[in-house]
Amino acid sequence: MNPAPIDEVVDLLRTLRLPHMRAAAPELLATAKAQRWEPAEAMRALLTEELAGRQASSIRARRKAAGFPTGKTFDAWDGTVSSIPAPTQRALRTLEWIHRHENLVACGPSGTAKTHFLEALGQAAVDAGHKVSWFSLEHLGALVRRHSADDTAAKAIRRIMRADVIVIDDIGLLPVATETAEALYRVVDAAYEKHSIALSSNLHPAGFDELMPKTIANATVDRLLHHAHIVMTAGDSIRLTQATAGKGVTPLTN
Repeated sequence: MNPAPIDEVVDLLRTLRLPHMRAAAPELLATAKAQRWEPAEAMRALLTEELAGRQASSIRARRKAAGFPTGKTFDAWDGTVSSIPAPTQRALRTLEWIHRHENLVACGPSGTAKTHFLEALGQAAVDAGHKVSWFSLEHLGALVRRHSADDTAAKAIRRIMRADVIVIDDIGLLPVATETAEALYRVVDAAYEKHSIALSSNLHPAGFDELMPKTIANATVDRLLHHAHIVMTAGDSIRLTQATAGKGVTPLTN
C-alpha cells in the first residue's frame, strides 16, 4: 500500500470522526502490508484501536464528571492498615452491591480512611463502566438549596440520579441545617432501590437524630439502611499516626 491510499484512508477516518482509528492507521496499515495481514485482520486491529480509545475517553469523562476530591485509588490503599476486615474489603471491591442497587455506609472516627476507601471504590466503579457523583454533605445541601430558590430542586435531584453511585462524604462533623438534612433525605429517597448511595460518617446512622431534626433523620435512615452494607472503622487517626511518625511530609533538603 503506497502512501497515497493510506492518506486517503486517514482522511476518510477523519471525515467519519473515528479519531483513534485515524491515529493508528498509518503505522498499523504499514505493518499490515509488511507482514502481509489478511484484510479482515487489519480491519479488526483498526476497530480494536477505536474501541479501546473510546473506552478510555469515556472513563476519563466519567472520572472528571464524578468530582472526586483527591484522585485516590486502590493503588495507594494499604488494606493491612485499615480496620475494615480484609474479607469485607474484597467483597465490596467486587462492586456487586452496586449492581444490586445496595448502599454502603462507612462510619467511624475521623482519620480512619473512610473517605479514601469510598473514593477508591468510586474510582473502581468508574473503571467498571458506572457513573459516579461525589458530594460533601454541605455541597449537596448548597446545590439543592440553590435550586430551591427558583423551584428547580426536583430537576437537580433528577440530574444527580443520572449516576449509578452517589457518594456523600463527611456526615457527622458538624450539626446539619434543616435545609441540608432535607436535601440528604430527598437524594436518599430518590435513589431508594434504584441507585446506590455510599456514605461516610463519624456517627452511626442511628445517631443522625443528634445532627438533624428527628423526623427527617428517621425517614432518611429508614431508606438508607434498608438495603445497606454497614462498615465500622476504628482505631487511631491514620493521618495523625503518619504525622507523628514523620511520614506526613517529604523530608526537607539542605
